[in-house]
Amino acid sequence: MTNTNTDQAQPTDPLDGITETLDRAAAAAIARMTDGLSPATLLLAATDWAVHLASSPGKQLQLGAKLTRKYMRLLDYMARCKQDPEACHAIEPLPQDRRFADPAWDQPPFNFIAQSFLLNQQWWHAATTGIGGVTRHHETVMEFSARQLLDLLAPTNFIATNPVLQQRIVETGGKCLVDGFQHFLEDAQRQFRGEPPMGAEDFKVGEDVAVTPGKVVWRNQLIELIQYEPTTETVRPEPVLIVPAWIMKYYILDLSPENSLVRWLTGQGYTVFMISWHNPTSKDRNLGLDDYLRQGPMAALDAVTAITGAKKVHATGYCLGGTLLSIAAAAMARDGDERLASVTLLAAQTEFSEPGELGLFIDEAQLNILENMMWSRGYLDSSQMGGAFQLLRSNDLVWSRMLKTYLMGEREPMIDLMAWNADGTRMPYAMHSEYLTELFLHDDLAEGRFKVDGRTVALSDIRCPLFVVGTERDHVAPWKSVHKIHLLTETQITFVLASGGHNAGIVSEPGHDHRRYQVLMRKEDGKSHDPEAWQELAHKKQGSWWPEWSHWLDAHSGEPTAPPPLGAPDKGYPAIADAPGRYVLEK
Repeated sequence: MTNTNTDQAQPTDPLDGITETLDRAAAAAIARMTDGLSPATLLLAATDWAVHLASSPGKQLQLGAKLTRKYMRLLDYMARCKQDPEACHAIEPLPQDRRFADPAWDQPPFNFIAQSFLLNQQWWHAATTGIGGVTRHHETVMEFSARQLLDLLAPTNFIATNPVLQQRIVETGGKCLVDGFQHFLEDAQRQFRGEPPMGAEDFKVGEDVAVTPGKVVWRNQLIELIQYEPTTETVRPEPVLIVPAWIMKYYILDLSPENSLVRWLTGQGYTVFMISWHNPTSKDRNLGLDDYLRQGPMAALDAVTAITGAKKVHATGYCLGGTLLSIAAAAMARDGDERLASVTLLAAQTEFSEPGELGLFIDEAQLNILENMMWSRGYLDSSQMGGAFQLLRSNDLVWSRMLKTYLMGEREPMIDLMAWNADGTRMPYAMHSEYLTELFLHDDLAEGRFKVDGRTVALSDIRCPLFVVGTERDHVAPWKSVHKIHLLTETQITFVLASGGHNAGIVSEPGHDHRRYQVLMRKEDGKSHDPEAWQELAHKKQGSWWPEWSHWLDAHSGEPTAPPPLGAPDKGYPAIADAPGRYVLEK
């Protein structure tokens, strides 16, 4: 008699394991050839764009008319220039585009070349956007791809079309090209040997940067916890625990003494603890988000409260560390854990539906490539992520730098922030796959599907006050995306919009020139505003936002008391090493 029970387990196909291995190996090989970019994503976007443009005669007519008008504007400009060399341009560069700022670009024929390029750039923006039927993601990919190609072909990148470069060659008798070639060989050799860029050796961790005195008071598989020495006679009873991003080393917040957030914070009368993440290797491939949460901020919080005896802690998270901290805060609120006096989020996203141009690298095809590349190695190397960040600002971070270094022969002096940026870390396969899929792609945290310990967490459960900082030119965590936390919780939020980018906007010490910020506090259960309305209402202030944060922390802290000891051996937290510890030195 035939068994018709459909619930009975079906036999495993003997080719399943071989199939998966072959598919993953093939995808990993493609990823290595394309530096982690998915050819399928580019092909699908190009096909979507081309098919819909081909079937849109109205758009084609409009683009043809635009092209005609732009070249009429160029011809008109050329005619006016013959009579008046100071004639107004046919088009002005975008405010952030400084490639044609030198007066040499106002002289013929280079002014015509620059104006033609800018008009062409504007036309391509119109040609890749606003086409009916093209998905939003594919439109963004095509607009970005066109911009990358135009940045590559910009007249500033070639000797024959760059008057500033030509002047430099004449002034130096061609020596700038010789120097530039020497710089190119030096950089190529360093990259081949896996060495940091030229000048980074002048910023040794523990000697020149990350030098704030302290002790490592806890170490597990994933973190070292650093407790910093007090610099004031009394401290606030609530210590500050900082959770940095694990994509880079923690000392972005403890650079040189003059711009160290940690040193400044201890000077304001706070006991400061810092998580220093282990740099994972292939053997750490299975570490997931739960491991990072449990062995990271939760383990650190246990240590901080045990060492200091504090009932409440000010928790601070930067970038990915802020996202992880927000998850921890939501889980603690769900479970009735009231140890958080406040939460500060620095350039940290909690809602990922509009992640900015970084979302270009996040779709199913792209994640398949990345996941299989990580599967083959067990981790994502920092060079892949760094390359993606550079592409987002290729005009500033790639072509302009190559022009200055390799053609003009002028090597940009190394600074502490650049040296830190070259000191990358890896991310384990399991954690990064979960992060990209659950948070970036599916937006599970904001939409109420993210689980900790098998149970859903909700940011709306957080009731402690929040201090949230976004930065104006952030290409990693766009401030309008960071601002969306107003929609996810009804607790009191003080939101700051600081000048600068993702790193320099946060490392914004008092006394730094040209710094400014806006700030506005939303009361608990108060009315929220969209980003544009928020900017109209927020108070505009000059200088660093750090003192604003210090005043806010003071308002949510108790009266000063004697500093706690460094570590607590009797409670299992002895001082086991001097700061900056061992993990930050891992390569």
